[in-house]
Formats: sequence, structure tokens, C-alpha cells
Amino acid sequence: MRKFGMFSQVVCILSLILVNASWAQPGMGPASGGSGVHYGTMWDAKTVESLSGEVVAVEKYVPGRGGTTYGLRLSLKTEKETIPVFLGPGWYIEEQRIKFAANDKIEVKGSRMSIQGQPTIIAQEVKKGDQVLKLRDDKGAPLWIGPR
Repeated sequence: MRKFGMFSQVVCILSLILVNASWAQPGMGPASGGSGVHYGTMWDAKTVESLSGEVVAVEKYVPGRGGTTYGLRLSLKTEKETIPVFLGPGWYIEEQRIKFAANDKIEVKGSRMSIQGQPTIIAQEVKKGDQVLKLRDDKGAPLWIGPR
């Protein structure tokens, strides 16, 4: 009986370690509303296009329902429209060398879709001068998630 008790304690401790490790991953666990970065899985290769224009604003947004993690989006003014461009989770964007600010001239490659009835771009990559911020692979998988 004593061996069984020790074994169950070890299993219990390992289970707690694994649960805590999974919640510590960016965009995971209850702190983010349980769904990760809201627009992380939204992508349609059939709607990929390239736009260029000027950054009007850089904004934080909280995806899902009241999560504590946030993402970053740009408001991009082109010749035809001003459109939101969702980049990805703030922690990932802020780790990159490239930074964005109002009045920056940029080029964006991304998937156009309608979110809450508004045209939106989910960015795959953003170019600013000779710098390129890559956010998704050619199939649209977010680079902040890592290997699957």
C-alpha cells in the first residue's frame, strides 16, 4: 500500500507541473480567456494580398472575452481605405527588432477578411524600409506558436 501511495503522489506532482507549464505558455490558459490569441488561427490563403500605406496608429487590443494578454494592430491608411492590420500577440511583436509608429511607411502582406463586419487584414509579414517582420509561414501558421 505504501508503494501505491508514493506512486500516486509522484503522478499528482507531475500532473501539476505539466498543467502549470502549459498555462505559462504565451496565449494559453485561463488568463487569456482559454483561447490563445483570438486571431491566431484566422487565415485564408485565397484572400492574401499586399497593401502599402502609412501607419495612422499602433494599438493594443484584448482578444476574446476579457483576457489579460493583448495583441497589437496597426491602422493602415492606403490610397483607397484605412484598414486595421492585426499583427499578433504583444509579447511576440515587442520581442522583434522592428518597431512601428504613426507616420511610418509600410508594406503589408496578409489575408483580407471581414471581422465584425469590418474589412481587416491578418498580417503575414510587414516591411518597413529594409526591415521585414515575419508573422506567419506560407500556410498562414503563426510563427509565435513554434513547431507543431
